[in-house]
Amino acid sequence: MALADGLHRRSMSAGSHGQPAVSQRTAASRPHAGSGHRSFHAADCRSPLELRAMAVEFPTVEGHPNRLPFEGVLTLVDVASDKAPSGSRGHRVVLTRAAAEAALPSLLGMAVDYKTGWDGHDARQKCGIITSAAIEGKKLAVAGYLFARDFPEMEQRIEVDAMGMSYELADAHVADMRAPVWTLTRATFTGAAILLRDKAAYRNTSFRLKRAVQARATRPTPRHSRLSA
Repeated sequence: MALADGLHRRSMSAGSHGQPAVSQRTAASRPHAGSGHRSFHAADCRSPLELRAMAVEFPTVEGHPNRLPFEGVLTLVDVASDKAPSGSRGHRVVLTRAAAEAALPSLLGMAVDYKTGWDGHDARQKCGIITSAAIEGKKLAVAGYLFARDFPEMEQRIEVDAMGMSYELADAHVADMRAPVWTLTRATFTGAAILLRDKAAYRNTSFRLKRAVQARATRPTPRHSRLSA
């Protein structure tokens, strides 16, 4: 996880980021108030089974060459980060469940990115899209697609079992900026990074492709070229 290096101030209320064709399996809750107002970028456990989930429903395109499905745990809610994310001035952070639930709609349609070396964020190197998000227990799980045709090197370089995720936030509201651990009571998700798990602020995040690397490597050679116009 990395809290945003550049602290923006945008007024976007969670839940107003109307994404098309969104299905919501349970209702999300409301934002909270606090005393500090910041913007951030940022990245398991079990509690009584509770699920808050939303998804953008894409039409099925069999064999789409540029959609490689993935899933991962983006972060934990109500759990202090293992280390301070960037932008947090050295503070570890806690994203509250209420804040995460309220911000869930802002996560849909946001991009995943990666940085060469898999050790941080590069918000301009967008290599995929998040299409669903769910809070299960203390896990905020996401799924979506990597742009496999545009970034063919990624699939081979992603190390199975070594990868994690890190969220990117804006408009994060810190309850008390003097607290040793910052509590984020409101935020807007602006994206996520794929990175080595031990580089993420939460070491219990995860990332995995839903199609085996080996299987893709043995696919037959396509008979059509890539075209653009």
